[in-house]
Amino acid sequence: MSIAHWLVVLLVILVVFGAAGRGKIPQIMEDLGKGIRGFKDGLKGDESKNKQEILPPSDKKGE
Repeated sequence: MSIAHWLVVLLVILVVFGAAGRGKIPQIMEDLGKGIRGFKDGLKGDESKNKQEILPPSDKKGE
């Protein structure tokens, strides 16, 4: 293996495990979890909004 190969391997190791001891993977997974949670919350908000728009108001049913 040449020096270029070893540099690439070293770079990958630094990205995966991080230079300061705490790896980048836990940070990436945490950010991914927050994104998925936000996406689900956004979908739930849209569903409740759509139901309110589709259903007629309850006070007009008696008229």
